[in-house]
Parts: sequence; structure tokens; C-alpha cells
Amino acid sequence: MSLTLFELWVILGCGVVTLLSRTLPFVFVKRLQLPAGVIDFLTFVPITIMTALCCQGLFIAHAGHWATIDWANLYAAIPATLAGILTKSLLAVVVVGIMAMAVIRYFNWG
Repeated sequence: MSLTLFELWVILGCGVVTLLSRTLPFVFVKRLQLPAGVIDFLTFVPITIMTALCCQGLFIAHAGHWATIDWANLYAAIPATLAGILTKSLLAVVVVGIMAMAVIRYFNWG
């Protein structure tokens, strides 16, 4: 498979745009003094992102119909959530979640 010069420039250009769009906001915000209300608002961003990711994994979308629950993911999320509450460790959440999903798939539950 060969790569043309145009394709190379497109790939490099996409990389530059991606890099700039992820770094420039931090450069500009670092030099600004944000109001307290904006800072308070931004504290909710991580939890909303995690909620969106969890909901995406727990529900199965059906076009034109209500979403249904992915029972295997829900069953694995319960011990992973408990591990997070008890240990406050992301590593524990990941390990317990993977182990729970392995057990669920091995016994074909959900």
C-alpha cells in the first residue's frame, strides 16, 4: 500500500488540528482569571462525562423504540461501583469490572 503526498498532508493536517484543539484552550484559560461561577460549573464536567459513558454502556439503543438494558453490563457495573465506593481507586474499579464481566460471560448470565 502506498501513501500519496496528498494523503500524508491530510494526515499531518488532521494531527495538527487535533493537537491545537486540545491544547490551545488550556493555554488561553491558564492566562485568564475565571469567575467563581464558571469554576463551580466546570467541577461538574467529569461526573457528567462519566455518567454519559456509563449510560451508553448500560443501555442498548433501538431506532424508533425505547432503549433496553444491557443486563450483563448492569450486573458487572454493580460490583465495580461498590469497589469504587469502598476503595476510591480507579484501578480497583477497572479490575473488579473486568473480573465481574469475565464471570458473567463464563457462566452466560445476562
